[in-house]
Amino acid sequence: MVENKRLIHYHGTPISPRSELIKMAGKHFCVSFEDHRDADWCVRHGQSVMLDNGAFTAFTKGKSVDFVAYEKWIEPYLYPPNWAIIPDVIGGSVEDQKGFIRLFSHLPRNLIAPVWHMNLSIDWLLEMADGYERFCFGSSGAYWQVGSDVWCRRADEAWNALTKRGHKSWVHMMRGLSLCGDKYPFASADSTNVARNFKNKGAEVCPERMARRIDAVQNPLKWTIRETQTDFFKLETV
Repeated sequence: MVENKRLIHYHGTPISPRSELIKMAGKHFCVSFEDHRDADWCVRHGQSVMLDNGAFTAFTKGKSVDFVAYEKWIEPYLYPPNWAIIPDVIGGSVEDQKGFIRLFSHLPRNLIAPVWHMNLSIDWLLEMADGYERFCFGSSGAYWQVGSDVWCRRADEAWNALTKRGHKSWVHMMRGLSLCGDKYPFASADSTNVARNFKNKGAEVCPERMARRIDAVQNPLKWTIRETQTDFFKLETV
């Protein structure tokens, strides 16, 4: 079985105005390279910071990420308990992902994490888990929608494979705080739920109070192997 400690909730930024972000002091934060205006404050006042390469946001905007600039940006922040996502390619191949891992291989391995996109092979997931103590699940391709039926079948398959291999890896779920309280024993997850929704008209709420409610919800600490349905529409990218 795969076992993890209590789920760490990384809250996405930016959160504005700054007076509202200040209320979040002591939380765990996810700061994206795509908009890193809050990075310095989060590093000074957060419990820990996850540094995201911004590939997902850039992809949705039809943009590309300058990963040379990204590496320069993360360097001053890359010390425990902070950590960074290795650049990844949304919809890319295993070789695409391996190329970026090689480019970032000179950085401390315990402070960087590669991304396994769920449309890529289980063999690649296991290879990644063998090489890194922390890695991430990324939802792309047929598994774009986190928590959908097809996503859950694929996640079951992945957790079964990790458990059979005997891994006790730190697994982070990208865009995954909606899964708090679900069956998957992710060690951490992130989302921009608070940043995007605390100012909704007619439902305004203190962001810290909203984050506190999310933080209170935990996932199981372990996974036990379960039967999975064959997904006849599954498409793996080589």
